[in-house]
Amino acid sequence: MGEILQTLKDLGGRTKMENLDLSDKRAWFILLLKSTVITVAFLIAYLLRFDLTIPKIYWPHIGTLILPLILIKLICFRKMGLKHGWWRYVSLADVIDIFKANVLGSLVFILYVIFIHGLQGVPRSVLLLDGVTCFMLVCGIRFVTRAYRENYLPVNNNRSGKVQTLIIGAGAAGQMIAREVRQNPDLGKTVVGYIDDDPSKTGMKFLGYEVFGGRAEIEELVGKRPVDEVVIAIPSAPADEIRTLYELCTSLSLKVKTLPGLGEMIDGVVSINLVREVSLFDLLGRKPVRLDVNMINSYLQGKRVLVTGAGGSIGSEICRQVARFNPANMVLLDHAETPLFHIERELVGKFPDLPLYAIMGDVRDRARIDGVFDEFQPEVVFHAAAYKHVPMMELNPAEAVSNNVRGTRNVARAADAFRVKRFVMISTDKAVNPTNVMGATKRAAELYVQALSERSKTQFITVRFGNVLGSAGSVIPIFQEQIAAGGPVTVTDPEVTRFFMTIPEATQLVLQAGSMGQGGEIFLLDMGEPVKIVQLAEELIKLSGLEVNKDIEIVFTGLRPGEKLYEELLIAGEGVQKTTHKEICVARSTQVDWEKLNLQLEELYQRSRVIDLEGVRRQLQEIVPEYSPAENAPCQQAPSLKKIDDCKVVPIKIFESGARKS
Repeated sequence: MGEILQTLKDLGGRTKMENLDLSDKRAWFILLLKSTVITVAFLIAYLLRFDLTIPKIYWPHIGTLILPLILIKLICFRKMGLKHGWWRYVSLADVIDIFKANVLGSLVFILYVIFIHGLQGVPRSVLLLDGVTCFMLVCGIRFVTRAYRENYLPVNNNRSGKVQTLIIGAGAAGQMIAREVRQNPDLGKTVVGYIDDDPSKTGMKFLGYEVFGGRAEIEELVGKRPVDEVVIAIPSAPADEIRTLYELCTSLSLKVKTLPGLGEMIDGVVSINLVREVSLFDLLGRKPVRLDVNMINSYLQGKRVLVTGAGGSIGSEICRQVARFNPANMVLLDHAETPLFHIERELVGKFPDLPLYAIMGDVRDRARIDGVFDEFQPEVVFHAAAYKHVPMMELNPAEAVSNNVRGTRNVARAADAFRVKRFVMISTDKAVNPTNVMGATKRAAELYVQALSERSKTQFITVRFGNVLGSAGSVIPIFQEQIAAGGPVTVTDPEVTRFFMTIPEATQLVLQAGSMGQGGEIFLLDMGEPVKIVQLAEELIKLSGLEVNKDIEIVFTGLRPGEKLYEELLIAGEGVQKTTHKEICVARSTQVDWEKLNLQLEELYQRSRVIDLEGVRRQLQEIVPEYSPAENAPCQQAPSLKKIDDCKVVPIKIFESGARKS
């Protein structure tokens, strides 16, 4: 009896209801509805057993069983959690709970009939049919309730003071946004309807909101209805499509927001909380990176990992990504105190169970590097420590050599000596046919790592890619500062182009390439199409709600020392082969004389120690024959995709080459 009374207290099916509120009409209605469903299901079971006509002999038995049946099933439903939740939010996950509750209820009722009432007057098939029909009715009434509320219940037309939101994309993501807006009036939004390029959806209603047509209808719709903002709810949309929609909507003075790409969303779950302003990453971004998680997991899980340059833009993101694969521990090495402190604190917060060691140290200090390797015995090393600013390294070539070449040599030698299994070096497209000191030093480091790989049991792998959007000191933060200051925005040349990736994308592909290398390879990441820097500047100005050359002026300052108009990813003669990953290819390794290379590097170090700047440049040219300082470069014309011009740049389509050799 206590269970029955408790069930009556919970008759409303609400999560936090403690006491029975006799004035709660909704609670009494739901109790009556549940009881009715249980009764109807029992009667239907008899009707199905006797071809829709119940013989009179069975009615007395039905009358004596109805009340026990209702009480038993109400108690079982409560025990199995069916009192929780609101029917308007029912989902497929609730079907499992309803099934379990009905199985339990039917079993208890069968036991009641067998041991208390007796089987006389109750056909065995009725007991089974009752469980099936009750399950179907309970599920059906809940889903009918949800369907009615979402598709037929009139939409609240009180739009005063609310943001009129037009959703682009009537698919699953768009409908999730519409549902959340509808169910949460506190958001201060109301949905105008949908825009979708699928002609079969035009005129249809989803959650009570109409699909007005494709993007061509936006301008006409805005002229007829009040629209304040547009939400692009197409997570899989490529950058060019988002850019087209953004330009169309901003030309109509509409605010534009979007969902992040699929690669940014956790488990693909869509929520109104994820809706954000359109960023430059959306307009210039690319398709989500496809990762072979099993391959990455095979060389990172349970391994001791060392990351040099851990406080930098790429190094810190490598730390974040590696931590997801449950390494045994991770050593963060950097000579910059504050960035190292920040990344350690971040990782401790996100991965409290991961053993972390933040080590202050300079890759140029061989004794310090050897000591770190000796103490922590890393199995996988990501070498991201490097000086990367082209103009700065033109002014400080000796330091570029000391950090980028000598530092890499120290870390690589330690990896070999302490039997590291895998060494991944982060390189740059500026190492290809370099016209600057930074690129030449990175190419010299590549040569050393490749040469060492041939005589070492460690798998030395180099990953080469272009610029990353938003990295510290990159062009985008500089442009943002200039815009915030009122301009002008300075661009070196109207024709200058660069390859760009987002930091997470580049880092994920670095991890993937690291899982594929056998030693000595240079992996090239698919950087997509080169982007004009002036286009970046224009897009950032527009995203700030300003007009180019009206509110913010763009000024061209000329190429800086060591810069060129375009970047390349491959040196003539390296060749290229496909890999199993469509966004990664591998260049043929360059054969060098080990003894000669080491003599050349020693000479380079000696010249850098005595700050012989011209000597440093000459020695770099000897080590890297393709190094042509900007003042000696034959021209700065971008290469044609149809022929080889006087710049002596080999135009290639690196992702259309032949299959990789085994």
